[in-house]
Amino acid sequence: MTTTGSPGAAAPRLTRGLRAGAAALATGLLAATALVVPATSAQAEPVLLSQGRTATASSTENPDYTPARAAVDGDLSTRWASEFSDPQWIRVDLGQTADLDHVELVWESAYSTTYQFQVSADGSSWSTVYSTTSGDGGTDTFDVTATARHVRLLSTARASGYGNSLWELRVFGEADGSGPGDPGPVDADPGHPNVPVRDSGPSDVEVVGGNGAWDLRVDGQPYTVRGFTWGPAFSTADHYMPPLVEMGANTIRTWGTGADTRQLLDSAAAHDVRVVMGFWLLPGGGPGSGGCIDYRSDATYKANTKADILNWVNTYKNHPGVLMWNIGNEALLGLQNCYSGTELEQIRNAYAAFVNEVSVAVHQADPNHPTTSTDAWVGAWPYIERNAPDLDLLSVNAYGDVCNIEAAWESGGYDRPYLLTEGGAAGEWEVPDDANGVPEEPTDLEKGAAYVDSWRCLRGHEGVALGATFFHYGIEGDFGGVWFNILPGDNKRLGYYSIAQAWGVDTSAMNTPPRISAMDVPGSTAVEAGEQFTVTVDVADPDGDTITSNVMLNSKYINNAGGIAQAQFTQTAPGTFRVTAPEMLGVWKVYVFAEDGNGNVGVETRSFRVVAPEVGGTNIARGKTATASSFDPWNGDWTPGRAVDGDASTRWASEWGPTAWWQVDLGSVQSFDHVQLVWETAYGKSYEVQTSTDGNTWTTVRAVTGGNGGVDSLDVAGTGRYVRLNFTERGTEWGYSLYELGIYQQ
Repeated sequence: MTTTGSPGAAAPRLTRGLRAGAAALATGLLAATALVVPATSAQAEPVLLSQGRTATASSTENPDYTPARAAVDGDLSTRWASEFSDPQWIRVDLGQTADLDHVELVWESAYSTTYQFQVSADGSSWSTVYSTTSGDGGTDTFDVTATARHVRLLSTARASGYGNSLWELRVFGEADGSGPGDPGPVDADPGHPNVPVRDSGPSDVEVVGGNGAWDLRVDGQPYTVRGFTWGPAFSTADHYMPPLVEMGANTIRTWGTGADTRQLLDSAAAHDVRVVMGFWLLPGGGPGSGGCIDYRSDATYKANTKADILNWVNTYKNHPGVLMWNIGNEALLGLQNCYSGTELEQIRNAYAAFVNEVSVAVHQADPNHPTTSTDAWVGAWPYIERNAPDLDLLSVNAYGDVCNIEAAWESGGYDRPYLLTEGGAAGEWEVPDDANGVPEEPTDLEKGAAYVDSWRCLRGHEGVALGATFFHYGIEGDFGGVWFNILPGDNKRLGYYSIAQAWGVDTSAMNTPPRISAMDVPGSTAVEAGEQFTVTVDVADPDGDTITSNVMLNSKYINNAGGIAQAQFTQTAPGTFRVTAPEMLGVWKVYVFAEDGNGNVGVETRSFRVVAPEVGGTNIARGKTATASSFDPWNGDWTPGRAVDGDASTRWASEWGPTAWWQVDLGSVQSFDHVQLVWETAYGKSYEVQTSTDGNTWTTVRAVTGGNGGVDSLDVAGTGRYVRLNFTERGTEWGYSLYELGIYQQ
């Protein structure tokens, strides 16, 4: 994945569990409800169209800290800033044609006094719809009457010696629904014609040219990398290679190379596809990807790894399917999870020097194929520039920030071209949080647009950007698969068709996926555990196909689960579903899959927060003194009183063991008729609710078996000063943990 933060800053990552063999979403799961849903009418009120869309600029003061995308990220603490000169511009692709209503510019102190606001249908021809020569900073709001997909702010005079700087550029209006993936041509340059793979023997692949006029040549012919990272098992390559070729791809990328890679290479070559051959270096793409290696001193690891890489180079160097060797993936980023400060910088430089050492050895073993090395942000390139001169080209993984790579390359003064080795829709680390405080996933329409927008920006960096292997040609339908895969459950999504159009494929006669243009979860910030809530979607199929819909759930933001589970739901009207909420508290994601029966699927998702059900009456336990058989003293304040403090974000947790008890002193003998337990992940499967008047002699008033966590709401009559929970069987390998316990007089 990608981050555009500073090299030393920790960056949130999206775990690539989808590459680890998670099961594909079976087509049979989507056979729940068949419906044909008409397109919905447009919204009457103007909506914010620009937030989260692809933004580019004439320049950036610092590509890592003030990129163009920061002006449309919905965050008033981030900004775009240009270089200190006139003129400057920033432009936004709204993703689809829209009727514009008004614009808001939230300036930082470096503002423009003279600027024009311009619109375009194709991103090439611009019309001015507003202009001023008396800008005074602050927030500028002005009405706009125009229909366009692309908008641009063109500044010709600054107010100070600094550049132009915007906290936010907000464009409001009404989208007309003609977004990416809809019928109609995509205006993009597909690059050079494909070069067929020879029947046997290695291709002669080289980087030619220089000084901003580079090209990749294969067997003497210019070659543009058009491809995806490969997800399915190598043994299934013959099944998945034809649809890859049908979208206009000529390249795939792997992260590792081994004995089973031959299956992939053979299938790729037979379909005129070439492979960017990856070699994994520790620590890889961040947390969980491997051990913390000190490249300054770990001679054994370096020697063994280099020998292993050379073994596979010698094994496959004469295979006609090989395009190039890619040494390492995101290790420069991943090292920040192992080291810091001066030591981090030293080890990063040592890592890049090791990459160079391996590259030299690879070139000696195989003079026919170039070498590169991938990392997750352009801030890695200075380490490569200083320490790895033998690499033939640079590589980078970038998602929402692809269109700012050109500015970073120019400002860095690099002497090599580059390849985008991962890219696509903006990732979790790049999008603003939604109302429930979790990353707001781009829509299906936005994901389809992201491929095309990224491709346009790469092709616009002519002579330097050599192409892309986008992320991800994967089949999983799990959390990460829905976010990034274009082929979940063997069903094609809008991204498949949108990038095919950009690569010159005529999709006009193809059957394409249902379009989900809107999704809503009313009351999503407080859905009671176990109760029903409503999910609505506006979905239509451009080919008039019958749509089969299914609703599914994911709990990643609670327990880091990657899988998606079937929801209990009923359809109450076209595009309207009543869904039973899970009992586990926290923020969930709900997904609607819409299949057309012709191998296509549209997927949309929103978050919702599960809360404990309201209980009538008085909670006589709140704030009272609580004790327990034990509590975990090491990981936080998990003392017994946290279960009766009225705060659902705090909890009591016992030490790990098969049994435990927790009790509360009500202060006097009192009667009650309801008990509510709000469990953390470590729940009790079997336990007793007991009462006592003296804290010594106990009476069991309710026994529970077969508990499943979440929220236990118990109607139970009892009288006593003390109430105890006697836990006899735990539901997990841990101990017992309660967010809250309520004892109610109703």
